[in-house]
Amino acid sequence: MKTRAILALGGNLGDRVQTIRDAIAKLDAHPDIKVKRVSPLFESFAMTAKGIDESEPNYLNGVIEVSTSLKPKRLLAALNEVENQFGRVRLERWAARTLDIDIISYGSELVETKSLVIPHPRAHERAFVLVPWAELDPEAVLPGHGKVADLAEPIANQVWRFE
Repeated sequence: MKTRAILALGGNLGDRVQTIRDAIAKLDAHPDIKVKRVSPLFESFAMTAKGIDESEPNYLNGVIEVSTSLKPKRLLAALNEVENQFGRVRLERWAARTLDIDIISYGSELVETKSLVIPHPRAHERAFVLVPWAELDPEAVLPGHGKVADLAEPIANQVWRFE
């Protein structure tokens, strides 16, 4: 059985556009993941542990819709493997990175374990997730928070279209 999942991709190191494009291709090549739709890319200032830091390289972000037969933890493992293939280093939280892939939603499921929370616990407040997702699917709903386009509207000025 296939489940629709929303994934957010982003990075602020290296060739951001090529990394995101190549990561999407790798995900689509996975036997248990099929990329269905891809949002436009948006740029934003870096979010660090101390808040927005304009001295750090800007992030490039997008959202994709996938269909997968993987259960949430196995999907997360597949995403981490792709991140690693693109040189993702996990030395500190909120650090600059070549690639970050998060599960934003997984069908209508609610998941809460030590290693995974779905829907993503901060997605409802992140313009770099909400704005691309609203562009991808204007009728999308973030479980527990409401319509994505409504959530994106008041914070849309925190990102700008890249392409």
